[in-house]
Amino acid sequence: MIFYGRQRLHSSIKPFKYLIVMLTALWLSIAVPGCSFFQSNPPTASSTGPTQTTSQPTTSPAQRFDGVTINVITHDEAIHTGIDRNIAGFEALTGAKVNLTGIPFKNLYDILQKNWSSNNSKYDLAVILPQWLIDFTNAGYLEDLTERVKADAALQWNDIATIFRDFSATYKGRTYSIPLDGDFHMVYYRTDLLKQAGLTPPATWDDYLAIAKKFHNKDLNSDGKPDYGSCISKRANENSSSMLISIATPFLQSQGTSQGAFFDPETMKPLVNNPGFAKALEIYKQTMDYGVPQDENLGGSRARELFITGRCALTIDWGDVGPLSIDPKVSKVMDKVGAVITPGTTQVLDRKTNKLVACDKFICPYTIDGVNHAPYAANVGWTGVVHAKAAAKVKDAAYAFLSYMSQPAQSNVDVTVGTTGFNPYRISQFKNSDPWIKSGMSSEAANNYLGAIGVSLSNSNIVLNLSIPRNQQYQFEVLDLALSDFLVNKMTKEETMRRIEQGWEQITNEVGRESQKTAYRSSLGLKS
Repeated sequence: MIFYGRQRLHSSIKPFKYLIVMLTALWLSIAVPGCSFFQSNPPTASSTGPTQTTSQPTTSPAQRFDGVTINVITHDEAIHTGIDRNIAGFEALTGAKVNLTGIPFKNLYDILQKNWSSNNSKYDLAVILPQWLIDFTNAGYLEDLTERVKADAALQWNDIATIFRDFSATYKGRTYSIPLDGDFHMVYYRTDLLKQAGLTPPATWDDYLAIAKKFHNKDLNSDGKPDYGSCISKRANENSSSMLISIATPFLQSQGTSQGAFFDPETMKPLVNNPGFAKALEIYKQTMDYGVPQDENLGGSRARELFITGRCALTIDWGDVGPLSIDPKVSKVMDKVGAVITPGTTQVLDRKTNKLVACDKFICPYTIDGVNHAPYAANVGWTGVVHAKAAAKVKDAAYAFLSYMSQPAQSNVDVTVGTTGFNPYRISQFKNSDPWIKSGMSSEAANNYLGAIGVSLSNSNIVLNLSIPRNQQYQFEVLDLALSDFLVNKMTKEETMRRIEQGWEQITNEVGRESQKTAYRSSLGLKS
């Protein structure tokens, strides 16, 4: 994964209880050595049930595409690197030519919308955020890949974990994309610093702030310079608002995934103007006290760089930090990094009274040691799509390239390389620690990293991405811009919440409140 944007699509998802069973099974397979993800049965490409199997690296028989050129577009940072490292192998295997274009994240959605709506579209394949599928599919831009996936044994579809297979790739029961990545937020911390100070990893956001304060302005990498307690991306137009969402979610959702953390599913009232969201804004802004100078301009890539070079005690990020922390070319924190589920709260929003109330076993039934966690599956993972208007042979080649990248032979290595932007999403990537150890991770570090992923994914209160029409505007335009003004004191906390609420209400009313409500409820596994 790359720092910027990671989300989930609106799909015809299975009932909520089924989701929880799948996520719990994922955690059990990670946390208990030797425990199978599910009972192993021979894999079938068309299977849609819960049975999963362990993958063996395979590559599909070479299908020739001599003379065929595939034009690919994606984000211009880490994901671009991950795709690029697969091009030479695919071209040698198939004879195809792959042209890769990288676009700044803030422009990618709009460029695709404009290009694919024209009669002279130039991109045949795109690697995008899953939440964009709903807009692109409804517009008729994407090729239905369902039958190709069913016929593609080498893809090992059932080895892709359910949350990524069913929630990143599927819309209304049809497959429109191929997952290449698995994404959600975790907190990373310096194990050596906390051990020396006799501290445990942060369980609450108050803990996070206290740890950040303790280590701020201390020399954390022995270079004689003062360093930082917390490095969190805050720069506008880089999906930095997803960091705020990770802070807000435990205040806003406590009754499980189907409760939702963005809107009230009964009324579509935005959950952005209340004491819980206000508290999240305060915490997010307070982290600036323990961050770099001009922290409001800190971008995601730079925040990650600061952490892995030993200059930060804490950070929030996607899974990239794990493999990057053991890259000898860039890391100064080898075997000094721990990962943990994002912090939670002991108070949550009572939506009836619009007040914060203390957690108890009824209000917060999924607490861990009395703390309500609501880990945010921020973007779920980058995924590949094929343009429906591409020439037939080009579609075949484009799908073959996506399959090639996602097959275990390639992807099980790619996810262990921090610079690819790809994070684990296949069952075999969680069960088999050999590639992780081969990449340079110690057994202890691998267990900690994969274990934190498991705790997050298995949490019954996990928050799924906003996956309704025009989600790009809700989050990456209205929320991002308002948050940017708040961080530089152009608006008060109260003004910021009102501006976000008004902006979201305007979009909802423009699209249609009832249709947006139906889409939102469906994304939560609720009946319309």
